[in-house]
Amino acid sequence: MPTGSSSATPTGGWPRAAGLGCHLATDQNDVRAAYLLHDVGYADLFERCFCSCEVGATKDDPARSAGTSTRGSPSCAVDSAAQGSGRPDRLRGVSFDPGTPPPAAATDDHVLATWLAEAAGRRLLEVRQEGLEGRELKDAGDRAAHELLMSLLAEHRPGDAVLSEEGKDDKARLGQDRVWIIDPLDGTREFSEVPREDWAVHVALWERNADGGDLTAGAVAQPALGETFHTGAPPVVPPSTAPRPRIAVSRSRPPAFVQALAAELDAELVPMGSAGVKVISVARDLTDAYVHAGGQYEWDSAAPVAVARAAGLFTSRIDGTPLEYNQDDVYLPDLIVCRPELAEQILAFIERNGVTSAG
Repeated sequence: MPTGSSSATPTGGWPRAAGLGCHLATDQNDVRAAYLLHDVGYADLFERCFCSCEVGATKDDPARSAGTSTRGSPSCAVDSAAQGSGRPDRLRGVSFDPGTPPPAAATDDHVLATWLAEAAGRRLLEVRQEGLEGRELKDAGDRAAHELLMSLLAEHRPGDAVLSEEGKDDKARLGQDRVWIIDPLDGTREFSEVPREDWAVHVALWERNADGGDLTAGAVAQPALGETFHTGAPPVVPPSTAPRPRIAVSRSRPPAFVQALAAELDAELVPMGSAGVKVISVARDLTDAYVHAGGQYEWDSAAPVAVARAAGLFTSRIDGTPLEYNQDDVYLPDLIVCRPELAEQILAFIERNGVTSAG
């Protein structure tokens, strides 16, 4: 096992030096710029700008929006507690025993990834029973799953680096041979809408090789469904049971080009929650393709893509190039995951129509 470690830690202060404080960050590109300039957690920045504050208000402005979060993050709860806001931490003092991983997890990364995703999933199901609602539930879920996964990885793979949506990226991972890429809670909106099932925990491992590096293990747990999909025993994708192709899309913001793609393929659009759930829906024969160009990050797709590849599905960026992970810039705005027989038609449509990704 390689020595040295780079563990993600919860983000701290709010950067203002570049003029990209919450009062100026009016779109996702501004938030991404702040992330790159200040090297703080993307989820923290996005949460502060789009979820807890009204656009146009500063972080310290008492006028806060009560609207639905676009992305989940534990940052607000962590920061308000640290700053003595008086908001109660209703999960403080809650103990959780993740149990002991199977003996094979000591040497088998597929087994460990699966156990980690399932342990975080059990923790999230407990958080759902804590009596929290809305923003408090989202924040508590993000924080609890992140802290548990960080603790377990430090215990069971102490020499490995970690890239987490909910933590600071110190870039030390770029010099490491093994990097875990995790999304502790993918689909915070759906998680907060009990009893919805379309949210997930992502745990993936990237390893360096002669060609640079690639994903070598991954697990996507859907705790409310009671299922975990992983590279140790990849899903067997059955022949499509649908009379026409089905394309997974966002519940709230399906892109216009996907509607045009669906018309060309005579396909049905199937709305659902998290990115991981959409990818796994292809392996489960709930859909036949997931095509996205609206902006994502490595943790959104690493584990689902690892599982999809192991299951024999086609995966690529929308221009047909490979999806690459553990990059300096973790922005990975587009992807295609589909049954192999649909790949040529989808790529041809994208090229013919000049579809580009956000950012």
